[in-house]
Amino acid sequence: MRTLVPAETLVYLETNDLAAALQPIVDAKPFMEVAKSKPDFSALEGVQLAVAVTGFETSEEKLTDEHSVGRVQPRFVAVAETHAWNYQAVKFAELKLGAFVANIYDSEPTLEKSDKSGGKYFTWTATDGRKAFALVIDSIIYFGNDESAIEKCLAVKRGETDSILKTGKIPVASPEVLASGYVSTDGIAQIAGLAGLKFASEAGEESEVQSAIAGILPQLIRNSITEISWTSTKTEKGIEDKYTIGMPSEISSVFSETMAVGEHDDSSSFDWLPVDVTTATRYNFKNPQVAWRSLLLVLQKPLDPAAAQTLLAYSGLFFEPYGISDPEMFLSSGASGITTANFSAGGDKPVLRIATFIDEGKLHSSLLRDLRQQRSDSSRHTDDGEIAAVQMDMRFISGDAETVRSLYQFYVGNDKKNTLADAVPANLGKGAAIFTSGHELNSEYSPLINILTTSSENTSPRSISYLTETRFTKTGIDRRTISDFGLIGSIIAQISSD
Repeated sequence: MRTLVPAETLVYLETNDLAAALQPIVDAKPFMEVAKSKPDFSALEGVQLAVAVTGFETSEEKLTDEHSVGRVQPRFVAVAETHAWNYQAVKFAELKLGAFVANIYDSEPTLEKSDKSGGKYFTWTATDGRKAFALVIDSIIYFGNDESAIEKCLAVKRGETDSILKTGKIPVASPEVLASGYVSTDGIAQIAGLAGLKFASEAGEESEVQSAIAGILPQLIRNSITEISWTSTKTEKGIEDKYTIGMPSEISSVFSETMAVGEHDDSSSFDWLPVDVTTATRYNFKNPQVAWRSLLLVLQKPLDPAAAQTLLAYSGLFFEPYGISDPEMFLSSGASGITTANFSAGGDKPVLRIATFIDEGKLHSSLLRDLRQQRSDSSRHTDDGEIAAVQMDMRFISGDAETVRSLYQFYVGNDKKNTLADAVPANLGKGAAIFTSGHELNSEYSPLINILTTSSENTSPRSISYLTETRFTKTGIDRRTISDFGLIGSIIAQISSD
């Protein structure tokens, strides 16, 4: 399949058996709980598929006179080798792809058919003007939302331009891999710009903060990541997605040393949390202060002086929701066994816990000014009551006040029963510098259900779990996620919702 898409592809995905790649999604318990029936993928068995994103198109949709939302539309082409007769491929394109387009556009599009480039050409036009295209040549179907992307593939077929195979960048996938992918350096550069705009728009109303994020984040991503490879496999615990993130050697070599794994390498880091916590992350660094310093130094190095100073000035914002005003002072207290958690899908109930510390004076001096004064017993809170902190022997919890109080009561009265530590498999997270356990509501994946089948009447919220391990290596970052629907499920849900 790699011989069929252009070398300048920004993002590339492939599978040698589309049915096998989709089957674990519909076999997952959260899917079966809300789907009326399990779809039959027998028609897709043996179908090879390659998806190439050749560019991104941004637009602005006005919501009101004062507010608008930016939208990003990837220009893509999907190339399917059906291994079927031409008339079967043509029928599949007209009927199945036509139904898919109607589902995505939420209306019945008009269809135009013609002969082009030695095959059958289809153009679907939605009522709002959006278009989708398909070309069937022999047993191969080219399908996309951009005619130029299809033409680029045809140029490869005619030998007028190189395929992505000739770049030598796509790793060879082992037989058990369901699907794999790759993001090129140019792809990362374009995605970095889009990420800057996205996070800036979500950073609140302060224009200075928005401008800083929009200007600095793309530089950070482009300067620290060179390429990304991905594979998806099926395991007993769910779908496993592995990401290999390449980084410049001068960055990866530093991180592999400064982000070295510490001693808190077990699930007991979660023994203070109830099992229904939305997300929890353990940061297991040998020296958290060195890890934080190296992160700031590495990120500042490629930036111009003004941007570097801005980054340093705003870096403390990551700690403020936890009641910490001086991250350097906080980490110099000997804080270790750091865990963060959140009890809100929107991320507005954050808490942080450290398993132990050495210098109590430095710890308290690092807090927000109105948190430094102990109010009653071992607890303290800000004047507005929104952030609180509590100390239990050598352990310390701070963050959203309501959540801190709730966790304190849970911890002192629970005797470590029914905690998140019990729910996380003991063998997961071993040797990982960062380990996350979380869950989402399956309502967020309703577009996935709707595109593969129909939902049952019993649509009460259910939990979709995921576990993520992150390791720093001499070449970059290795990241492994185990979840119910995997990256493929997320992509399908996103495509349908957009």
